[in-house]
Amino acid sequence: MGKKIVITTFGSIGDLNPYIALARALKVRAHSPTIATSELYRETVEKAGIGFYPVRPDIDPDDYELVRRIMDPKTGPEILIKQVLLPRLSESYRDLLEVSAGSDLLITHPITFAGPLVAEKTGIRWISTVLAPLSFFSAYDLPVFAPYPYLKKLDFLRPWTGKLFLKFGRFVTWDWSAPVRQIRSEIGLPPGKDPIYEGQFSPEMTLGLFSPLLAKHGSAAPAASPPDWPQNTRVTGFVFHDEPVKRGAEDTESTRRCEEFLDAGPPPVVFTLGSSAVMAAEEFYRHSFEAARTLGIRAILLTGRDTDNRPAEPLPDEIAVFDYVPYSKIFPRSAAIVHHGGVGTSAQALKAGKPMLVVPFAFDQPDNAFRLTRLGVGRTLYRNRYCAHRAARELKILLEHPAYAKKAQRAGIALRSERGLEAACDAIEEVVG
Repeated sequence: MGKKIVITTFGSIGDLNPYIALARALKVRAHSPTIATSELYRETVEKAGIGFYPVRPDIDPDDYELVRRIMDPKTGPEILIKQVLLPRLSESYRDLLEVSAGSDLLITHPITFAGPLVAEKTGIRWISTVLAPLSFFSAYDLPVFAPYPYLKKLDFLRPWTGKLFLKFGRFVTWDWSAPVRQIRSEIGLPPGKDPIYEGQFSPEMTLGLFSPLLAKHGSAAPAASPPDWPQNTRVTGFVFHDEPVKRGAEDTESTRRCEEFLDAGPPPVVFTLGSSAVMAAEEFYRHSFEAARTLGIRAILLTGRDTDNRPAEPLPDEIAVFDYVPYSKIFPRSAAIVHHGGVGTSAQALKAGKPMLVVPFAFDQPDNAFRLTRLGVGRTLYRNRYCAHRAARELKILLEHPAYAKKAQRAGIALRSERGLEAACDAIEEVVG
C-alpha cells in the first residue's frame, strides 16, 4: 500500500533537483509524495507531476545582492542561517506541521531546521538526507571549510585536529541556532542536539545522496564509513534530475542552438556556475572568455539570466553563450568543464567522465573541489585567484595531461554503474514499510 511522504528542502535549484527525482521515483512505486519548499518552486515541482506545498521562507529570485552576500565564503553561512532561515523558523514549523499531518514519512534536507522539530513533536517517521559529504562534519575525513581552507593541510594529524576544529566550530556557531532552542522550548521539546550538526540527523536513517567516490573510503558499505558519521547512514549514490526549470520554448531553442554549435566542431570547454554562484559571478565569465581566446579553444559559457555575465557582442565563432542548457545534454560532449563545485554540477561532470577545473565559491564547494581533486579528475583554482591567465594555465595542464581524462573516464564509468535513485527508494521503503 502506498504511503504519504513529505519531502522538505530549501535552497537553490540544485537543492531541489535530487528530491524531484526521488519524488517521481516514489510515485512510480505507488507512493504519494509532496515536496514542501519555497513558493518560488511551485511551478517547477508541479510540472514534474509532484504535489507541492509552500513552506516559508520564500526566496526572491531577483535579489542578487542577497545571493552575493550568501555566497561570501567567510560570512555566507552565518547570513543564510541567521538572516534568512531562522528569523522565519516559526512560520516554517507551522507550514511543515500542517502539510505533514496524516503523512507516513518526513524526509528532510540539512538546513530545513523545522523538519526535526516536526518529527520529534508529532512522532512521524523521519529520514534525514545530505547531498554532500561536508554535511557529516567528520573529524576522520575532515572537510574543507570555505572560511578556513588552509586547515586541510593539518589533515595528516586527524582525527585530533578535526575534533579540535569541529569543537571550535560548534562554539562559534552556537548562538546562530538560538531560535531553534527557543522554539523547542515553546512547543514542549527538550533543548536537543545542536541543529547545525548532529541535530539534523534522524535516529532512524540518514541517506547520503552522493557517490561513494567522494568519500575518503570510496565505498558505500556501512563498515567503511568514518566512525563519527550518524548511525544508520546509507550512501546511495547520486540522484539525478536535469531538466530546464521552465521547459518552455526558450529552453528548447537554447538546447537546439547548443546542439548545432556542438555539431559544428571539436568538443568545447564548458564554463558554468550552476544556479546560485552564477548570481554572484563578478568577473568569472569575462576571465573565462579571455582564457578560451588565449588558448584558441572552442567554449560554451552558461551565464544565467544576468545579462552582465554575457561577453560583449559580436562573439567569435569559437565561443557560444547560453543562459542555460541541461548539463546532461552538454557535459558528455565537452572536452572539459569549468564549474563552481556545487554538488549537483559536480555529479553531472563526474557522470559525463570529463576532466574539470573547479572554482569554488562557498559552502560545500571548496570541500567538493578537494574531493574531486583527490580523485584525480581535475584541478582547483580558488575564486579569488581566478583570472584569464591562471584559468588558461590550469586548462592547458588539464587538457594536455592525459591522466586527468583517463581518471575522469574511469570515474564516469563507475558512477554510471551506481543505482543511486533505486537504492534511495529501497532504503526509504525499508523505513516506511
